[in-house]
Amino acid sequence: MTFKVPPSPINAALKGQEAYLPPGMMEWQPLTAQAFKVLKETDEVDESGIGASRSALSEMFSTALQIPNVGFFAGSGTSLGPVGGPSMWDLWQQAMCPDVQDVLSENAARVLDIVHYGERDNPNIEHFLSQCDSYLAFTENDVVSTFVNDVKALILRACSDFLTNPASDISSYRNLLQKLARRRVRDPRLKVFTTNYDMCFETAASDLGMVTIDGFSHTRRRRFDGKHFTYDIVRRETDSHEFAEGVYQLLKLHGSVSWSREGKDIYEDIAPRPANACLIYPAKGKYQQAFLQPHLELLSRFLEFLRQPNSCLMISGFGFNDDHLSEPIYSAIQSNPSLKLILCDFQCIAHIHNRGHNGSSPYWEKMHDLAQQGFDIHFINSSFSDLVGYIPHLRSASPAEQLANAVRRVGGRA
Repeated sequence: MTFKVPPSPINAALKGQEAYLPPGMMEWQPLTAQAFKVLKETDEVDESGIGASRSALSEMFSTALQIPNVGFFAGSGTSLGPVGGPSMWDLWQQAMCPDVQDVLSENAARVLDIVHYGERDNPNIEHFLSQCDSYLAFTENDVVSTFVNDVKALILRACSDFLTNPASDISSYRNLLQKLARRRVRDPRLKVFTTNYDMCFETAASDLGMVTIDGFSHTRRRRFDGKHFTYDIVRRETDSHEFAEGVYQLLKLHGSVSWSREGKDIYEDIAPRPANACLIYPAKGKYQQAFLQPHLELLSRFLEFLRQPNSCLMISGFGFNDDHLSEPIYSAIQSNPSLKLILCDFQCIAHIHNRGHNGSSPYWEKMHDLAQQGFDIHFINSSFSDLVGYIPHLRSASPAEQLANAVRRVGGRA
């Protein structure tokens, strides 16, 4: 039995074409010559226009990074491409078609028939596991339960092993942390939220000698407790102390390949078993699982961040397909007048213009509509690595530089 490859989105030629859409504007601003040609459908390139767009984006980032509360939300898209992480389609192929691409194994075909999985033209590993979980909730079946456990073991390995591949490139993660962690130490710490299970951020921070506050204790066997997010690291001198540099908070909303559950406690574990691994496997039931610990603690802190005044949240590689995360973001931008959103995706343009069709979440259209109404929502069509390249190196301006910038802005409006 064979399956069809998922359909390509509308305007596939726009994938990754670097462009910026500020709030209230209808026309995307190209950031490269190639993007200009594709978006404008011409061979003539306006270099001055591209330069102006890049300057506008740079100034937007410079302003955003001076906001007291800064957060970065990394979806599954940040682990694709050069990083080498698996996509949902990769997981489907590895689990269901291990021998011949797009051809179901005999065991997989048997399980699909048992649970009556019907999405044969556009298969989805999340929907399949959801179907299996629903079936097993009412029926005991060793064939299905064994196969599901094998799939979860495969997901655990696939989200762990790719970082050991010499070809895996996490330089974008290092560059992101290096840039954003240079904020003034008296400001709240950078908060990184992610739905990814992998260890990309922890590995990148270790490479840079940075400290990751992830909710786990600083004991020999690290145990999760939300109170550790309220702790910080200071440098003490003889008669004074100040906050240490290079510290950030990491909140892994769906768990991690390095967490294991033992009774009511969550411990750091270098190689957890699928049965006790503390992560929310891909499934439509993620919403319900998000209200179990430690995910509830992490989700609560994410919701708290969205409600804080003077906050900026940058989002990359997140498709807005998780309603328990998408709806709070959508609600927060409407209720928190000082919240700034920067939304980046490799197919951002297509997601907006698909208007909830062809696999795109309807939240893209909703966000775009709010931006047209003047809400502080900025869209960037680019890959994660390209986005990081546009984020400026953060450096606190001296009083003289602040005054000069203020005069320059006033002069520009005159």
